[in-house]
Amino acid sequence: MSTHLLAIDQGTTSSRAIVFDRNLKPKGSGQQEFKQYFPKAGWVEHDPEEIWASVVATCKSALRKAKVKASAIAAIGITNQRETVVVWNRKTGKPIHKAIVWQDRRTSEACKALKDQGHEKLFTARTGLLLDPYFSGTKLAWLLDNVKGARTKAEAGELAFGTIDTFLIWRLTGGKVHATDATNASRTLLYNIHSGAWDDELLRLLDIPRSLLPEVKDCAADYGMCDAKILGTAIPIGGVAGDQQAATIGQACFEPGMMKSTYGTGCFALLNTGEKAVPSQNRLLTTVAYQLNGKRTYALEGAIFIAGAAVQWLRDGLKVISSAKDTGALAKAADATQQVYLVPAFVGLGAPYWNAEARGAIFGLTRGTTNRELAKAALEAVCYQTRDLLEAMQKDWGSTGSTVLRVDGGMTASDWTMQNLADMLDAPVDRPKVLETTALGAAYLAGLHAGLLPPPEQFATRWSRDKRFSPKMKSAERDAKYAGWKDAVRKLLS
Repeated sequence: MSTHLLAIDQGTTSSRAIVFDRNLKPKGSGQQEFKQYFPKAGWVEHDPEEIWASVVATCKSALRKAKVKASAIAAIGITNQRETVVVWNRKTGKPIHKAIVWQDRRTSEACKALKDQGHEKLFTARTGLLLDPYFSGTKLAWLLDNVKGARTKAEAGELAFGTIDTFLIWRLTGGKVHATDATNASRTLLYNIHSGAWDDELLRLLDIPRSLLPEVKDCAADYGMCDAKILGTAIPIGGVAGDQQAATIGQACFEPGMMKSTYGTGCFALLNTGEKAVPSQNRLLTTVAYQLNGKRTYALEGAIFIAGAAVQWLRDGLKVISSAKDTGALAKAADATQQVYLVPAFVGLGAPYWNAEARGAIFGLTRGTTNRELAKAALEAVCYQTRDLLEAMQKDWGSTGSTVLRVDGGMTASDWTMQNLADMLDAPVDRPKVLETTALGAAYLAGLHAGLLPPPEQFATRWSRDKRFSPKMKSAERDAKYAGWKDAVRKLLS
């Protein structure tokens, strides 16, 4: 009997696969990093073939480590880096260009031109998004305009577009299924989140042929069968959600007002707003949290482009730390009399500022500043930016009541960072027992469709907390530190 689930978690810097049992306990995992390409300043690309190879390899590794045969897998769930764009040939399955990653800023001018033409209000009203290079639509238009022959082939129906989930589904099913889910569709600048359909007017404005687009399905749905040649047996694909939405599901944030924040390369906070798509007055995103049984649940989202990537920069760029794991201890040992602010706008600033042209800066350096203070500044920057998001969400949601933040992602392993986060938010921070909530969300969706797992309200009772971090910082210190952060951002943007 097939009693296990396989979650594919295709991220920005690595691909992972985790085998879960029917109680959603991880049994084995595989992970593989892949190359990041930076052809020009502000450009970020991935090789889709390298992504595909890493996904297949990690799936096999996870099955091997779990000591589970492919025939024991009831269903596959997929979660993915969201706005990253792939275009491929429908006949050959070969990409026409490297994937353009969500971090890529090459379409800044195209976005500015659309804004100058007065189109942003329309895009925001239909999609809940802003006209920013972050999202897929302008990246897709760039590929059509800059890859030789691409537009002609697209208009002839010879090409297919997708975010990474769609590309993987196509490959896994041997080209039989061209589909995405509502959460990934909602990140493209092409999808009307109110009607639940691709928007013809937006497609016209970006000059994108409809024939390129995948079918949009529920998060728990039939996405075809994984070809038996890949893992040794045919396995149904039953769940798909973008990584942040999958984490929202994995954190069991099913009730309006519940909030989660994921700390990886970037940081992404989502607040469940229920059946209502809440328009933001504070430059947050209105997006689809999940769609089940044809019913959409919405969220407000704040995106921080650089979180863990700031620590990677200290390690790989400046080479002032040897391991990301060292940052908590370094921060703890930092000179308390120094207040250094790192504004990590390496690829612009995300919510609530949305300035694509901003670049990073460090304020408050002294002759006595060492790697300890820099490590502390990198971790504190994540906490300050999360507070920016929380305050914006509370304004839009109309609530200033108590908030408990559920956290996940690599950075949450640092007790120092999580305590500082609770201090800066003046709110409890809950870290779950299972930190792989993104993969957990994908596995749950697959298990839900396969009939192995209960509906959301019952699944929510299984969520369990590892540790709660309660605020300890005095309000005067908190206010002073946050005021210094706001001043640093103001200086950067002035």
